[in-house]
Amino acid sequence: MTIKEAAKHMIDALPDEVTLDDIIHALYIRAKCERGEREIRAGRGVPHKSARKRLRKRAR
Repeated sequence: MTIKEAAKHMIDALPDEVTLDDIIHALYIRAKCERGEREIRAGRGVPHKSARKRLRKRAR
C-alpha cells in the first residue's frame, strides 16, 4: 500500500464530522508512530528504564 493509499484509508476511517485539524493531527500522529517504529527496528530505540529516568528528570 502506498503512503497516499494509507492516508486515504485512515481518513475514510474517521467520522464524517471530522475537522481538517483532526485529519492533520491523525496524519501527524501516524507519521510519528511509523518513524518511531522504524527507529526501533534500526536499533535506535531507548530502553524502557532509560525512558522512565528521562521522564522523571523532566517532571521535576
